Amino acid sequence: MNNQEIPPLQEIRARRKPIRNVNIEHREKLSGLEKLAVFITNRVGTMGFFLLVFFWTIFWLAWNIFAPKEWQFDPLPQFAIWLFISNMLQLLFLPLLMVGQNLQNKHAEARAEADFEVNIQAEKEIEIILHRLEEQSVLLEDIKKQLEENKLGN
Repeated sequence: MNNQEIPPLQEIRARRKPIRNVNIEHREKLSGLEKLAVFITNRVGTMGFFLLVFFWTIFWLAWNIFAPKEWQFDPLPQFAIWLFISNMLQLLFLPLLMVGQNLQNKHAEARAEADFEVNIQAEKEIEIILHRLEEQSVLLEDIKKQLEENKLGN
């Protein structure tokens, strides 16, 4: 590449696309229900929620096994109320988690696309910088030769 082929800095800056904040773009596109799905997905998919359900289950079963008969409200061995509540939670959370995960996947794809765009732009700019450095190296070599010739000539 010679000097005429390398664009000036102003032109490089003018060609550069503004950097997108994909997180804000994604958040603004979500409807209220989609925001709720992502919120629940972020909360339910944690160890804290798992431990909450685990200890709730342990407490429920222990209460209904070891408490006095008059205090038991979901008798052994059926635990019908516990099964009903657990199944309702599963039926409600399963599709909601899938929706939330699909939305999170779309967000991840948008971030990857934005990263790819930035990487392509950076690659172009790095190539221009490398050509500039190559030109400068050639010019420095020429200057060095001229200085050496001038030293020998004196």
